[in-house]
Amino acid sequence: MKFSTKLKASYNLIDLTPLVDVIFLLLIFFIITSDILPLKSLNIESPELDMDSTPLTTQLVVVMDAQNVIYLGSKKTIVDIHTLKESLKEEYEITKKQTGQTEPTVVVSIDRRVEYGDFLKVFSIAQDCCKKLRLVYKPSDVENTEYF
Repeated sequence: MKFSTKLKASYNLIDLTPLVDVIFLLLIFFIITSDILPLKSLNIESPELDMDSTPLTTQLVVVMDAQNVIYLGSKKTIVDIHTLKESLKEEYEITKKQTGQTEPTVVVSIDRRVEYGDFLKVFSIAQDCCKKLRLVYKPSDVENTEYF
């Protein structure tokens, strides 16, 4: 028995609905996993000083909030005090390679509600790891509260 089929070539438009669905899913995935929220999302109260400082270009950020949680780098990686030195050295070398062997400045932002002993521990670790160090503070002539 022989069957014959007479199929014609179809030049219909391609249905783009599944493609659009996939694109939206990818978009949502990348939005959720990206670093959209900068470190300004952390509620850090910087202490006040009577001077102002100029911003520096190549920076590696170490933040300690009021609950003594330490955040390292632009991705806000949470580290504890015991692994801070090793993690800071690794981030320092990565930042140095990314900026063409320019020495990055480690910016230390510690909430004013942190105890002095914990501040000294983080500050001494940062001093051991790098040459350039900068502390974040709020100038006393600023009226509104700025969060780092």
